[in-house]
Amino acid sequence: MNLSTGNRYLDGNFGPVREELTVDDLPVVGSMPEFLDGRYLRNGPNPVTDPDPAAYHWFTGAGMVHGLRIEAGRARWYRNRWVRSAAVARALGEQPRPGPVHAGFDFSPNTHVIGHAGRTLAIVEGGGNPYELTDELDTIGPNDFDGTLPGGYTAHPLRDPESGELHAISYYWGWGPKVQYTVVGRDGRVRRVVDIEVEGGPMMHSFSLTESHVVIYDLPVTFDVEGTAGLVPKAIAKPFTSIASRMAGRPTPKVIATRINRRASAVDTPFPYAWNPEHPARVGVMDRDDDTGAVRWFDVEPCYVYHPLNAYDDGERIVLDVVRHPKMFDTDRHGPNEGAPTFDRWTVDLTAGKVLEERLDDRGQEFPRVDERVVGRRHRYGYASGFEAGILNSGVVYKHDLVSGASEQRSFGAGHAADEFVFVPASGAAAEDDGVLMGFVYDVAADRSALEVLDAQTLESVATVALPTRVPHGFHGSWIPT
Repeated sequence: MNLSTGNRYLDGNFGPVREELTVDDLPVVGSMPEFLDGRYLRNGPNPVTDPDPAAYHWFTGAGMVHGLRIEAGRARWYRNRWVRSAAVARALGEQPRPGPVHAGFDFSPNTHVIGHAGRTLAIVEGGGNPYELTDELDTIGPNDFDGTLPGGYTAHPLRDPESGELHAISYYWGWGPKVQYTVVGRDGRVRRVVDIEVEGGPMMHSFSLTESHVVIYDLPVTFDVEGTAGLVPKAIAKPFTSIASRMAGRPTPKVIATRINRRASAVDTPFPYAWNPEHPARVGVMDRDDDTGAVRWFDVEPCYVYHPLNAYDDGERIVLDVVRHPKMFDTDRHGPNEGAPTFDRWTVDLTAGKVLEERLDDRGQEFPRVDERVVGRRHRYGYASGFEAGILNSGVVYKHDLVSGASEQRSFGAGHAADEFVFVPASGAAAEDDGVLMGFVYDVAADRSALEVLDAQTLESVATVALPTRVPHGFHGSWIPT
């Protein structure tokens, strides 16, 4: 167990693990479904060197991917591996992996891990390129989709279930007044790029996709110029802040941005985004086939949304189910701790030009997931993990029925904390909740984690795989079938 550092995001199960492991043939309690043949992977922050607790932000730790290979009812292996950016590789006494980085920004992706076009990709937002991993989670190197990615990428692409293409909204502080919409084909190459005008350098963690529209969340967390002063030598920090303030909202010259990005990639990076009450809170709607970047904007109450559950078209309305935080990075600059996030529905009325905001569940929750076969389509079920006071301190998984309005929960009991759970269907033709949920649960007393596999219809346990270590609380994962 980690000793107290005074920073909640370095204590307990937020603290890093120090050892990379490979363990074969882990025992399974219960019965692992035979239809599971693939890898469950999960990414999250795991500092490779001891950071300054006074300055450390949860979102800035080096990425570590944890994974289990499941086949024929067995847990064949467990592995955990740091994603070796140049700084991480050097800290581990290794040579950096070759590959293209965007504008000098070589950050170890710590937010998500996905499979696409036969590749395993660790991804992060804010201007970094994906990092490609082997099937066994060793780092190959940074990847720009075979030279077709014009800038950094996002942590939250969405796969259209019909075309198999990846859609994304990416932001980067040096672009100035724009974000970028990209579509990556099934061949793993970017086939479409659309620049979208925005002001003030907003942090756009995710977006929503429907069959006809792209939905953008432009909310009051923006690039914090003063927060970047720590990325330049102290002797020039004050004049840098003055100049950067005048340049805010405009493209940053590449030579300056690259110098800042290189320093940010090599030191304990301060988190350069903060709550900005002067920035508007709005959602933007763009037609999916529009290459001009034309967006209709709709005002919402000030808040922050990291994670939409899903979205769909309903005639002249667009339904958005989201997890809503009342504020973000206003009084707490170490992590997402500005009031309990709630499960809300926003209905965009394209005819009336307004958004109806409704509360679906006021219990603290985060990391919503949906059956990925219904991304952008009308959904019935959604899943989330308990999330209160800025941390995953609740061993609870929620299941929401958006048709009946009912909500069920599975508690793992006192002294347990549940991370994000991912839905895996029993077959391609299975009903929307016919399958399993899988995710990591931390046991405080044992100081170990386990992979829990639940029946998605009943939330009852199907199988448990105890791990030889703990998996620090992190962010997102994927089931990648063989």
